[in-house]
Amino acid sequence: MGLLWGLLGVLAFSFTVIFTRVAVETLSPLFVGSGRAVVAAVLASVALVVTRQRLPRGAQWGRLAIVAAGVVAGFPLLTSFALQAAPASHGAVVIALLPAGTAVLAVVRAKERPRRAFWVAAGAGALAAAVFGSVQDGGFGALHWSDLLLFAAVLAAAVGYAEGGLLARELGAWQTVSWALVVAAPVMLGLTVLSIALEPPRGSVGGWAAFGYLAVVSMFLGFFAWYRGLAIGPMAQVSQVQLAQPVLSIAWAALLLGEDVTGATIAGGAAVVLCAGLAVRARPGGRAGPGAVPSFRPR
Repeated sequence: MGLLWGLLGVLAFSFTVIFTRVAVETLSPLFVGSGRAVVAAVLASVALVVTRQRLPRGAQWGRLAIVAAGVVAGFPLLTSFALQAAPASHGAVVIALLPAGTAVLAVVRAKERPRRAFWVAAGAGALAAAVFGSVQDGGFGALHWSDLLLFAAVLAAAVGYAEGGLLARELGAWQTVSWALVVAAPVMLGLTVLSIALEPPRGSVGGWAAFGYLAVVSMFLGFFAWYRGLAIGPMAQVSQVQLAQPVLSIAWAALLLGEDVTGATIAGGAAVVLCAGLAVRARPGGRAGPGAVPSFRPR
C-alpha cells in the first residue's frame, strides 16, 4: 500500500515542472513559488478547522518548520526561478536525483537499513537519471545557474520528504502537509505581497490554469498520497518510486509543450523505470529503528 500511495503522489507531482514552466512564462517566478503556497495554506486551514485536528505538540512544531522550509518554500521557489531558463525536460531529469537524496536521509533519520541490493539499484537509478539528462536539450555538458538551483531544490525537497514522512506517522499524511503550509504561511504571504508590488501578475489563461494546478494539486492534494506512502514505508523504498517521475514528466512535456522525445530518451526512461522497480523490490535488511516502524494513524 505504501508503494501504491507513493505512485499516486508521483503521478500528481509529474506535472509540477511542466506547469511551473508554463506559469513562469507569464507570471513572475517569485509569485509562482510563493503564491501557490498561500493558496494551498488557505485550503489547508479550512481542512484543519473543519475536521477539528488537534494542534501539534512541542518539538513537532520545529519539525514542521523543517518540512515547510524544504517542500513549501525551498523547492517551489528554487524550481520556479530555475525553470525560467531550463527546459522542463531537463528540470524533470535533475529532480530525478531526489529519490537517492531522500533515501540517504531516510537512513539517517528513520534508521532504515536497506540491503546492499537497494543501494546498488538506487545508485544505478541516479546514474541512469544523469545519463538520461545528458541526452536532453540543455543537458549536463555545462553547469548553469539553473542547474545549481535545481540541485538545491533537490536537497531541500529531500529534507522535507524525509522529515515529513516521519511526522506523517504521528500527525497523519494530509495533516502533516497542512500544518507545514500553515507554519510557512506568514513568510510565503509576505513574499507574495512583495512579488505583486514588484511585478503585478498579468498571466495568460494558461499561466493561471497552471498556477491553479500547482497550488491545489502539487502543493496540497499530491502530498496527501505522497506522505501517506512514506508513512506506511519503508521510506527508503517508497522514495525510489519517484524515479519514474522524470519519465512521466518527459511524456507530458512532449504532449503538452511539444518537446521532442527521441529514441535515446525512451531508452533512458526505460532504464530509470527498471532501476526504480529493482529498488522498490529490494527488501530492507537488518532491523530498523523504532522510528521506521510503519504506524500511519490519521487523526
